[in-house]
Parts: sequence; C-alpha cells; structure tokens
Amino acid sequence: MNQLHSHPSIKAVAITDHNTLKGYFRVQKLANIYEDLTILPGVEVSTEEGDLIILGVEETPKIPTTSSSAVDFAKACGAVIIIPHPYRSMGIGDLAMKLEADAVEVLNPTATKRENAMAYDLARIRNLPGVAGTDAHNPTEMWTVCTEIKAQPSIEDILKAIRKGFVKPVAPKRATLAEMSGG
Repeated sequence: MNQLHSHPSIKAVAITDHNTLKGYFRVQKLANIYEDLTILPGVEVSTEEGDLIILGVEETPKIPTTSSSAVDFAKACGAVIIIPHPYRSMGIGDLAMKLEADAVEVLNPTATKRENAMAYDLARIRNLPGVAGTDAHNPTEMWTVCTEIKAQPSIEDILKAIRKGFVKPVAPKRATLAEMSGG
C-alpha cells in the first residue's frame, strides 16, 4: 500500500466524540495510509456537571458519571485531562477552578469572545496550559483552530508536551487568538 502524506502542517489529530471511542477507532483505521499523521485517542465525557476531555485512553468511563469520577478514571489511566469550553453550554463553569486538570481549552470557535476570554483567564489563574479545540461536529468545522505542540509525533510525546505546557492555541489567519479570546 502506498503511504500518503497528510496535511502540510497538521500532523496530529485528537478524536474526542461524546461518550464513545467509535470515531477514534474508525479514523485510526482510515488514517493508517498517512505515514506522518498521529491519531490521538480520546473522549469528550459528558458528566453531570459538564464536559471533560480525556486524551490517551482507548476506553470510556462508566456513563453517567460525575466530573470527579471522570478525573479519577483519567488519572488511573495516565491520561491527560482537558477542560473544554468551561464557560460555554455544557461547560463545567467555576467548578473548573477546583477540578484537577492538565490543560484548559481557551480557544473554541463556537464559544463567544467573552467565553474564550474567561477560559483564558481560568488557565492563567490555574497556571495551566491553554489549548484550542475545533469542537467540530461536521467536516466544514474542522481546522478552524488548532494547537501547536512542541513534541515528537507520538501519542506519548504529545501527551507529555500538553502536560508540560509546550502548546500554543492558534486561530486561523482571518482571526487572531486575541480577537477570538478578547485578550
């Protein structure tokens, strides 16, 4: 089978469907023809308090669940915990100030400027890295934002880089991070 090259600058993609890994397994299988693309396993868990992203797992926690149970599950798996869109609908809001996490989604194109600014402030106050997430629900929403990660193209190195803060949320050229987050 001929190996193809993926996007010129995007070399890793995290598939985080709500409460399932089916999308990850499907994309992983379809993407194996791209020699330079890393597919990160993960899930966006709907908790009683709001959503959490868990990266680096190939199973889901028992659903329904609470945010603290989802965090316990992620920690037991050695996974990365990201607080997505904390101040948008289905976000965990101010609970994010206390919840154990590795990063905060500070740039989400479906969030308002104010919601992104509040997420950015949360990350700064908590001294957590900020990441971007497309929250894509259809192909036209893909690549609207991304996270630059300084890591080797392996799942383990990417997860370590997120934990260490070797990340930078990036907005498309048509809108800067400052414009989208108000900061």
